[in-house]
Amino acid sequence: SSSTGVCVAAMDNPNDKSTMRALGEFFGHVIKGVKTDPAKPAAAASRTHVEEETRDTPMGRVVLRRTIIEEVVLPPAPPTGEVPGQGRPGAE
Repeated sequence: SSSTGVCVAAMDNPNDKSTMRALGEFFGHVIKGVKTDPAKPAAAASRTHVEEETRDTPMGRVVLRRTIIEEVVLPPAPPTGEVPGQGRPGAE
C-alpha cells in the first residue's frame, strides 16, 4: 500500500484534526486565558440538566440532546466602606 492511501484513510475520520487546526485551538485557549479577568466572580451556583432522545429517521438512528445550564452569578462585593443600596459615606 502507498503512503498516500494511508494518509487519505486517516483523513476520512472527522475526529482527526490537522496540525494547523490543533495549533489554532491551542493558541485560542492561550489567548482566552490571557484575556480572562481572574478577579471576575465565578458562578455561585450552577445546575445542568440533559435530556436525550433517540429517534429512527429515514437516514438512520439519530440522538436528540438538549442541555440546559442554569447559573446564579453574584454581583461583585462593594468596595470597602460602602453599604449595598447606599452611596459612599459622606457623599450627601
